[in-house]
Amino acid sequence: MPYYIVVLGTAGSGKTTLSGSLREYLEDHSLDAAIVNLDPAVEKLPYDPDVDVRDYVDAREVMEKYGLGPNGALIASMDMLALKINDLREEIEGLRPNYFIIDTPGQMEVFAFRETGPIILNSIIGENRRASLFLIDGLQVVNPNNLLSSLLLSASVHARLAYPQINVVTKTDLIPGDELGKIDEYFEDPYSLAEALNSPGYLIWSKDEIELLLEKLMLFDVVKVSNVSGEGLDELYAALQRVLAGGEDYYTEEPNPVL
Repeated sequence: MPYYIVVLGTAGSGKTTLSGSLREYLEDHSLDAAIVNLDPAVEKLPYDPDVDVRDYVDAREVMEKYGLGPNGALIASMDMLALKINDLREEIEGLRPNYFIIDTPGQMEVFAFRETGPIILNSIIGENRRASLFLIDGLQVVNPNNLLSSLLLSASVHARLAYPQINVVTKTDLIPGDELGKIDEYFEDPYSLAEALNSPGYLIWSKDEIELLLEKLMLFDVVKVSNVSGEGLDELYAALQRVLAGGEDYYTEEPNPVL
């Protein structure tokens, strides 16, 4: 049975780039991998998708036909896609890779606040093993308050999908060393992040409550990755194997047979 890796994150966090880099990494290690583009609004992709939802519904066509804005067209497109889920699932199941990488839309409300996103993912994945990667833009979370916000959104998506989840800090090659070290410190010591938050008195939690909250939010595994240099992909693969295959190395896996 194939493994499913769902790549999630806000717009600009690097989902499409990481999806392509991860497929290349897996193929370089003699593993078959296929990418499913689940974003009906994307204009250009840095990879050639094996399955593309734009073949079923195109958000730009929906936007023009119904006079919707970009966000409204995306939501309507995902609702339309749900009606074609059987055809989409059949196309996906016709492939036989070791890994499916599912590249999702950047508008997180599709997965964090609406039913359609989880319904589509669960229909595609079925009973197969899965893991979600929640991408956190490293350039944004050098600000402690932005990091807290990203962690809350990560937890919200996890609560909606209930998948085993790994938080991935991206764009590490663009972060100065001292700031990258500060991000490491925040993840290793939640109390240091609580201390660094700006205007904590205006938050709905007390300082003690923030510390307890951060202890929970930091329970996800965290991996730092550069899509440019490939640094961190070994660690990301190892984290995925712990979730998907109980830590078995890829050398023990056999390619899925073609039926």
